[in-house]
Amino acid sequence: MITKNEVINLITKKLPSSQVFVENIKGNDHLQVTVIASEFNGLSLIKQHQLVYSALKEELASEAIHALALKTSTPN
Repeated sequence: MITKNEVINLITKKLPSSQVFVENIKGNDHLQVTVIASEFNGLSLIKQHQLVYSALKEELASEAIHALALKTSTPN
């Protein structure tokens, strides 16, 4: 099981400027994550998602996170 704070810490470690919001959709392993980061400037949506997935690689592989609904954007 992974906590919301652990998810936030893993993503902010990879993307230091990010604002991260985590909601449990079902249990603690189905998550809705929203990431707003200046590191996404100029990147396609796919590249943005790949950065977040890379931050959570081990947790996804071990199924600590079973399902991830992901929204990414740059700051206004």
